[in-house]
Amino acid sequence: MSEMEDVKNCIYKDPSASVEARIQDLLSRMTVKEKIGQMTQIERSVATPSAIRDLSIGSVLSGGGSAPFEKALSSDWADMVDGFQKAALESRLGIPMIYGIDAVHGNNNVYGATVFPHNIGLGATRDADLAYKIGVATALEVRASGIPYNFAPCVAVSKDPRWGRCYECYSEDTELVRKMTSIVSGLQGQPPHGHPKGYPFVAGRDKVAACAKHFVGDGGTDRGINEGNTVVSYGDLDKIHMAPYLDCISQGVCTVMASFSSWNGDKMHSHHFLLTEVLKDKLGFKGFVISDWLALDKLSDPVGSNYRNCISSAVNAGIDMVMVPFRYELFLEDMISLVESGEIPMVRVDDAVERILRVKIVAGLFEHPMADRSLLDIVGCKLHRELAREAVRKSMVLLKNGKDPKKPFLPLDKNAKKILVAGTHADDLGYQCGGWTATWAGTSGRITIGTTILDAIKEAVGETSEVVYEQNPSPDTFAGQDFTFAIVAVGEAPYVESGGDDDKLIIPFNGAELISLVADRVPTLAILISGRPLVVEPSLLDKTDALIAAWLPGSEGCGITDVVFGDYEFRGRLPITWFRSVEQLPMHAGKNSYDPLFPIGFGLTSNNKYLSN
Repeated sequence: MSEMEDVKNCIYKDPSASVEARIQDLLSRMTVKEKIGQMTQIERSVATPSAIRDLSIGSVLSGGGSAPFEKALSSDWADMVDGFQKAALESRLGIPMIYGIDAVHGNNNVYGATVFPHNIGLGATRDADLAYKIGVATALEVRASGIPYNFAPCVAVSKDPRWGRCYECYSEDTELVRKMTSIVSGLQGQPPHGHPKGYPFVAGRDKVAACAKHFVGDGGTDRGINEGNTVVSYGDLDKIHMAPYLDCISQGVCTVMASFSSWNGDKMHSHHFLLTEVLKDKLGFKGFVISDWLALDKLSDPVGSNYRNCISSAVNAGIDMVMVPFRYELFLEDMISLVESGEIPMVRVDDAVERILRVKIVAGLFEHPMADRSLLDIVGCKLHRELAREAVRKSMVLLKNGKDPKKPFLPLDKNAKKILVAGTHADDLGYQCGGWTATWAGTSGRITIGTTILDAIKEAVGETSEVVYEQNPSPDTFAGQDFTFAIVAVGEAPYVESGGDDDKLIIPFNGAELISLVADRVPTLAILISGRPLVVEPSLLDKTDALIAAWLPGSEGCGITDVVFGDYEFRGRLPITWFRSVEQLPMHAGKNSYDPLFPIGFGLTSNNKYLSN
C-alpha cells in the first residue's frame, strides 16, 4: 500500500473514531519537523502555499487590519483562507491549518460586517443573554469569511482606565466580567450536559473556536501601563483576575492566550507555574495555550535578541502554539535545535501538538476544512444590525438629565423646530467604532457600512424639524439662529494597546471647550464617545442639560437615538467607576477613600430614577 493510500484509510481521518484515538494515530505518524510546524502560527503577509505545505504550518493569522486588500468583502477573505487551506491539505499528512483573527466586536476587520459595541459598552448592558447572542452572530460572520478561530473574548478585569485596553474589558468588577463570559458559548456553541470539564468544544460549522485572553492579570498592571507589571498576591490574582477563566473553561473554551504582562516581575509568557501548574494542571484546561503577537521576541532586551532562549523559556513554560508571526524560518530552525539538544523535551512538544490537534478535530476542520459559502448572505444582515442596535441602546448610560432633576431634559422632542448637531464624533463612523476596526488602531471616516449619530438623528426626527450640522461651531453659528436644543458628540480618537495608555484622560480635540461653547448658548445634550471614563469638570457638568456615556458603540448609531428620543428607556449602568480626577486612580469601590464623580453601577432612567439590579 502506498503512503497516500495508508494516510487515506488511517484512524485520524475517521470522523467516527474518538477524538483522542485520532490524535494518537496522527501523532504517531508525524515527524519532529511536522510537529514543530503545527506549533507555528504565521502572518498571512508572509504565508506562501509552499511554506504551509512543506513545513506543515499549523496556523495562519491576520494581525489587526491585515486584509487581502482594502475593503475586502467576506467572500474575498474566504477565497484567501481557502487558498492557504488548500496548501495545508497538500502536505504529507494533509493536516488542516487553523486561521485566526481578532473579531473582538463583530468580524471587525472585514468590510460590511456588523460592528458591535466594544466590550466596555456590553458591560454597561449587564446582559449575559445579549453577550451570548452577539457571540452567535459574530461566529456566523467570522465563519462566512472562511475563518474558524477567533482571538476573543478578552476577559481581563480592568482596574485602571489609564490602560489603553480598558475598552476591551467588560468591567472593573470580576463578577460582571464572569457574567459576560456567556459570549464564549455564543461563539462556540453550548457544550452538552456531561461534557468533560476543560475539554475544548465547538458545536458545528457555524461556530468558531474562541480564545480567552490575556492570561492572566493584564488588567491589573501598575498605573494601567500596557504590558506592565501586576503586583498582587496569588490570592488576589486568583480571586480578581483568574476567576473569569474558570467560567470560560467550564464552557469548553478552545484556547487561552498568554498575556504580555508580568506578575510580580515575572513575564507571563515564561511563567511555568501559572501556564502549566495552574491553568493546565489545576484548572484542567485541555485546549491549547497560544502566545501573543511577537511575545517571544519581547522576552529579551533588546526585543528580538537571544531568540533561541526566548523560545525555550516560553515553550517549556507551557506555550503550545507560537504567534511568531514573521520570522518563522528562524523559529523552526531554533525549535528543531532545542528539541534535538533535549532543552525542550519531546514530551513537551507532543503535549503541545496533542492540544492543537484536539482543537482542530473538535472544530471539525478535518471533515470541513473549507469555507461554507452558504453563510455569506448573513454578513451585515438586518437581523445582526438590529441586534447591534439593541446592544447600543442597552449600553447607553445616562449620567445627568436636566439641570433640575424634577424637570428631565430627555427624551428630546422629535418634532423640535431646529436642532444643532455638533462635535468631532457626530458624523464619524470610524471614531464611533474605535480601535480594532478596519485597521488595527482604527481610523476616522466611513470605514465600513453603518450609521453615524448624525445619520441616526436625521432618520429619527420629524419631517418639519431642521437639523443643522456643524462639526466645530463658532459664536457666529448662533447669530440669528433659534435652536431648540443642541446635541454635541465628542470623545476619543481610536487607539489600541500601548497607543491608548493615557495618564491625563482629558476629552481630546478640545471636546470640553466645545460642549461649553454650545451649552452657554443652547440647551445641550452632550454625548461622550470613549473607551473609558474621561475627566468631566464640575463646571462642565453644571452647564450641560444632559450627559450620556455612549462608549464605543460600533456601526449602529440608531441605538443612540432610540433612547435619546424616547422610543426606548435607558437601561445602561456604569461597568466602571467614573473618577473625578486622575489623581484618584486607581479607584476601588468599597474602599473608604472611594469618592467618584459617579460610582460603578450608576445610571439614570429618563425620569431620573436610579437604575439598580
